Amino acid sequence: MFIEIKDLKKAYGEGGSYNEVLKGINTGVEEGEMCVIQGTSGSGKSTLLNCIGGLDDIDSGSCKVDGFEIADLKKDALSDYRRDYLGFIFQFYNLVPNLTVRENIEVCRYLTDSPLDMEDLLETLGLKEHQNKFPSQLSGGQQQRTAIARALIKNPKLLLCDEPTGALDSKTSRDILILLEKINKKYGTTMLIVTHNNSIKNMVHRVIFIKDGLIGKTYTNETRVAAKDLEDL
Repeated sequence: MFIEIKDLKKAYGEGGSYNEVLKGINTGVEEGEMCVIQGTSGSGKSTLLNCIGGLDDIDSGSCKVDGFEIADLKKDALSDYRRDYLGFIFQFYNLVPNLTVRENIEVCRYLTDSPLDMEDLLETLGLKEHQNKFPSQLSGGQQQRTAIARALIKNPKLLLCDEPTGALDSKTSRDILILLEKINKKYGTTMLIVTHNNSIKNMVHRVIFIKDGLIGKTYTNETRVAAKDLEDL
């Protein structure tokens, strides 16, 4: 398994405000898979993503990515892990407003010694004609494409996506999902996608359901649907 998680626990607060969010997660994802993590609000899905991404400390248990244990890493080592292994895509694009599309992408390009080819990435993501525009001159979909390009330019082994279509209309959501599917096929990037959208699970290799801080169900999708054919986005 590319991602191996065993008995992972995470809580916030103390005393009367103590809240155990993850109560012993056991799951895994193979290299090159697209995986959806689903669950109701408060189930722990975003917390799990943040633990895998090194944004939240892990209280106990094991979380290995590509054989690399991250549960006990200190602050500097976690920073190195995020730099070397991960790309992040969020619901809100977090672009630098006074930088162009190309400049926003280049911010992450310099974090690695083996970046993807900028021109090829701009072409793949349909951003070539927009590369000199500022975020305020872009549509929501174009801004999300820029955020995806920024995450991908450093050629991450793992792409973490937290509600990547949450702020988009149905047509733009479909375009972004087609794009993620294309990236997965072209670069072999492993992807974890947290989403409330029930249709997205139909296009991925693996589906993980979290309920009350535990794995409720997980399965491999034997009847995947192409992103362009998803319904009810």
